[in-house]
Amino acid sequence: MSPDDIRQAITALPYRPFTLHTADGRAFPIHARDLVMVSPRGLTVDVYQPDDRLNMLDTIQITAISFEPPAKAVSGQQSQQTNP
Repeated sequence: MSPDDIRQAITALPYRPFTLHTADGRAFPIHARDLVMVSPRGLTVDVYQPDDRLNMLDTIQITAISFEPPAKAVSGQQSQQTNP
């Protein structure tokens, strides 16, 4: 993955949670854009976990990005039309 691919996932509108996968089989879920940063030169990616642990990944070791499926509409909520 290129640093630009990762930056695009971070800045996408609307934001969709994603997971970074590394060559050694680890997976790093990214639930919010403010929990991840690509270094200015694109050599590392810093990933914060909800418990404040920090993972510093070599960008070259990131092999894939997977996205969570889009949120489904809540069932039972249908558009209401008014009749004149």
